[in-house]
Amino acid sequence: MKNVLITGGAGYIGSLLSDTLVNLNYNVTVVDNMYFKKNTIGHLIIKKNFKFILDDSRNKELINELLKKNDVIIPLACLVGAPLCDKYPIEAKEVNQDAIVHIIKSKSKDQIILYPNTNSGYGSTEKDVECNENMPLNPISIYGKTKCVVENELMQNENVTSFRLATVFGSSFRNRVDLLVNFFVYNALFEKKLVLFEPEFRRNYIHVRDIVNTFLFAIDNFDSVKNNIYNVGLSSANLTKIELCKKIKEHIKDFNFEISHEGTDPDKRDYFVSNKKIESLGWKPKISLDDGIKELTQVYKLISKKDFDQNYQK
Repeated sequence: MKNVLITGGAGYIGSLLSDTLVNLNYNVTVVDNMYFKKNTIGHLIIKKNFKFILDDSRNKELINELLKKNDVIIPLACLVGAPLCDKYPIEAKEVNQDAIVHIIKSKSKDQIILYPNTNSGYGSTEKDVECNENMPLNPISIYGKTKCVVENELMQNENVTSFRLATVFGSSFRNRVDLLVNFFVYNALFEKKLVLFEPEFRRNYIHVRDIVNTFLFAIDNFDSVKNNIYNVGLSSANLTKIELCKKIKEHIKDFNFEISHEGTDPDKRDYFVSNKKIESLGWKPKISLDDGIKELTQVYKLISKKDFDQNYQK
C-alpha cells in the first residue's frame, strides 16, 4: 500500500495528510482545483514521491486513469460545511456525493477507500443519547445528507472504511476559521467577546493532526478496521458551546462571552458521540483540546488581524 491518491489534498486536512505521507515515503498523488488559492503543498513539489495535478475531482477520465495506479484512495475533495453547501447545492452534490460515488463504483475489489464522513449525520439528538455507529443517521443539512449517501454506497463494497469525524480544530498549512473551536479562539483573541445562541448545543471535537493520524492508523491496521464505520473524536471533548467558551477563557483570560435569548443558531447540530469502537482497537488521539487552544492562540498571534481577515477567512 505504497501508492496513495488524495483528492482535495491541498486543503485543511489534505495538506497535512499529504505532507505526512510523503515524509513517510508513500508515493502520493494529489488532485486539487486549488479553489481557495492557498499555497499549502508547494514545499512538496520537489519530492520525487509526490505528484500534484491541478484539476477537479469531478473529472471522471482523470480519476479513472489515476485509479489504475493507486492502492489507497482518500477522497477529501469536498464543499465543507452547511453554509457553503447551502450556497452551492448543485456543486455540493457533484463534489461531495457524485464524484466520490464514481470512485467507489470504479475502484477494483482490492483497492482501499478511506472515507472522511462526519458526525453531522447524527443531526440533533436527545440530551441523554450517546451516538454510536449503530444509530440511524438523521442529517439536517445538505452537507450531512451528501456525506451519508456516500457512506451508504461505500459500505456496500469491500476494503472500505468510513470515519465519522468530529468537528475539527487546530492549525494546518491551510488554516480555517469557520470551524467552531478555531472561530471561538479567533474571537477570543481578536475581538475579546462572543455572543452565544443556544449555548447548550453539544458537539464532539478532534484535532486535525489526529485525523491525519487516524488515516495512518487505518493504513497500518487495515485488516482490523476494514469494512467498518468508526466515530473519531476526543472522548474528553463532548462539550456544549458554553463549556467550550469556559475552556477557552482558561487560556485567554480577557475573553468575555454572553448568552443571547433573542435569536437562534442556524446550525442545529446537537449530539454526544461515543468513540469507544475505534478506541477498542488501540487508537488514541494525541492532542488534547487544551493543547489545541494553546496552539491556535500562538499561531493566531503570528498573524495580524488584518492579514488574517484578508487571507484566512475565506
